[in-house]
Amino acid sequence: MKNKDLTAILSALGAAFFWSFSFVWFKIAFIAYKPITVVILRLAIAALLITIIAWFLKRLQRPEKRDYKLFFFMSMFEPFLYFLGESYGLQYVSSTVAAVIVATIPLLTPVAAWYFHKEKVRPMNLLGLIFSFVGVALVVLNGSFRFDASPLGVGLEFMAVLSAIAYAIILKNLASRYNTLTIIAYQNFIGVVLFLPIWLIVDVKDFIQTPFHPQAFRAIVLLAVFSSTLAFVFFTQSVRQIGVTRTNTFINLIPVFVAILAFFILKDELGLQKIVGIIVVVTGLFLSQIKKKETNGRLKAVEVHRK
Repeated sequence: MKNKDLTAILSALGAAFFWSFSFVWFKIAFIAYKPITVVILRLAIAALLITIIAWFLKRLQRPEKRDYKLFFFMSMFEPFLYFLGESYGLQYVSSTVAAVIVATIPLLTPVAAWYFHKEKVRPMNLLGLIFSFVGVALVVLNGSFRFDASPLGVGLEFMAVLSAIAYAIILKNLASRYNTLTIIAYQNFIGVVLFLPIWLIVDVKDFIQTPFHPQAFRAIVLLAVFSSTLAFVFFTQSVRQIGVTRTNTFINLIPVFVAILAFFILKDELGLQKIVGIIVVVTGLFLSQIKKKETNGRLKAVEVHRK
């Protein structure tokens, strides 16, 4: 495995880890603030933070006119539509159910990546994706292999899933011409602009009347710093190096991380079924990352796929 591949994989793992925490932080933020308020504050803080970092490092690029539409549609899909689906969906379903729905992203992404970017999906990679999703199901379902969830909540979370896939496809186009900090800075600023009219109509009155809540506001800051800044830095870097399909595979780890975090932080039960599920997910991830390398017509090695 090349250092480039290892860096991309570690970046994808970092993004999945920080996004896993977001399911917990969202619930804490909802103690005092409504969804749109949480999202717009999160994006505003993240946009300011990433812009300061980009300016300090002299990495903020000016977009070309031909890319204005791409930046707009990328931001419309994520953070705008994605956060609408995720944040409102979390009001109707648990963090664990939301996490397993998000884990369907890697199963749908290869079709879109193949159609738009001609990324190859090998049988071994596809097997790994399916295997990993089975592990996710073991982690989040009960002993009867079923869960009760609000259809509205499930629908909203799937809206987030489709938005995330569209976002990743557009991101692939921009990542070849713009650095990571530039993409995330504009993405967050445009997201704030898109959310502002909705916030002014739906949540601003409630926000003004709500007393400052330290714990909830702290959760928003954590969302901004780790989930809206560092996670996207890691994700964009991984997409740039190993492509959309392989990067999105690591999203399958989000429910696993959520289950582990819930065990240590919320003292939720982590039984044998969930432990087996975690092992299956990790195995599936390994399968989805390898390919057969042929040299002179003969099988030479099995190694991590590199583009």
